[in-house]
Amino acid sequence: MTRLIEAIKIALAAIWANKLRSVMMVLGNIVAVTSIIAVVSLVQGMNGYVSDAIISQVGVGTFRVERFGLITSREAFERAARRPNVTRAEQRALQEWSPLFDSVMAEIGNSANVAYREKTLESIQIRGVSEEYTEFAGFDAELGRLPNRIEIERHQPVALLGSAIAEQLFTNRNPLDQFVRIDGHPIRVVGVSESKGSMFGNSQDEFVVMPLGVALRLFGSRRSLDLTVKVADPARMDEAMDEARLAMRIRRHLRPKEPDDFGIVTSETLMQFWRSFSQGAFTLLIGIVSVSLVVGGIVIMNIMLMVVSERTREVGLRKSLGARRLDIVWQFLSESTTLSVLGGVIGTTLGFAAAALVAAFTPLPASISPWSVALGVGMTAIVGLFFGLYPAIRAARLDPIEALHKE
Repeated sequence: MTRLIEAIKIALAAIWANKLRSVMMVLGNIVAVTSIIAVVSLVQGMNGYVSDAIISQVGVGTFRVERFGLITSREAFERAARRPNVTRAEQRALQEWSPLFDSVMAEIGNSANVAYREKTLESIQIRGVSEEYTEFAGFDAELGRLPNRIEIERHQPVALLGSAIAEQLFTNRNPLDQFVRIDGHPIRVVGVSESKGSMFGNSQDEFVVMPLGVALRLFGSRRSLDLTVKVADPARMDEAMDEARLAMRIRRHLRPKEPDDFGIVTSETLMQFWRSFSQGAFTLLIGIVSVSLVVGGIVIMNIMLMVVSERTREVGLRKSLGARRLDIVWQFLSESTTLSVLGGVIGTTLGFAAAALVAAFTPLPASISPWSVALGVGMTAIVGLFFGLYPAIRAARLDPIEALHKE
């Protein structure tokens, strides 16, 4: 340990004596580690952000039965487009099928223009929901109330507005009991939802919730429904999904070998899809950035070979005074590794700063993970050891007598 500490001291002294050369040696490492840490921080931040967004949309302890499900290719989309619509009859069948299902909500989504007096907002998300919707998370009213069960069952033209819609249309007016026009049809406002913020720069408060029957009347009754199933016991989620699949297959008279003509989606399904996408992108980016580390390592090796040539007499003097080959190896290896690790520390700091700046000035979130610090410093330590080993061994093999005669 004493020899290692002494070697590090000598390395630091040599680095300090040649500041400019030291900076040039580790510049590649700094750039590479800065890029890696920034990418890791942004990917981690997006993972957490997307997870929260998916859970808020799909919900914990719920899954969805849809016509399309999760589509990942054009061929899958073309096959799914030939599937029959999911209907209200199937919603009622699921509700009565198993005690594992606490509630089943039907809904459709569409975009439409929403207007009040002279103001018009285009392409606003419209959600038509069945009367069970109040039993699911994500629906609230900060002002007024939610459409009640009777209004939904009787297809009353009432609506809950997202907070951004209310602010843009009504400004300083009270929106309650006012009539907005959705694609020209008057709808009475009964409530305004609590603000949910934005995701990737897109507002989550620009929506309208209305009774399912009203939405079907506005956008067409021959539409497929999305069924959201709330599981009585979230621990039995897989069992509940199997029950839903069995119920749908029986209602649609599918034979045992026929594939499902519907899709089942959970928050975990969406998260797995996101992880596979983000991991692929992350691996590609890390692979590209790692080239900088290799280039930085080659620069370190070349400059260390030059350092060995410059300090040949010093090596000869140390060996003539009793230094062993291992001592010489440690001296130069410590110098290359210490220099490389310093580059890693600087790169890690700059990487976190870059991620923080991106998070501050763009919609992209960032998250600092302790393991990413170890990744940045560890990678540069390995680069310093690997590319500094050959120059260190070459220095250790110098003959002391020839080295002392070196001019």
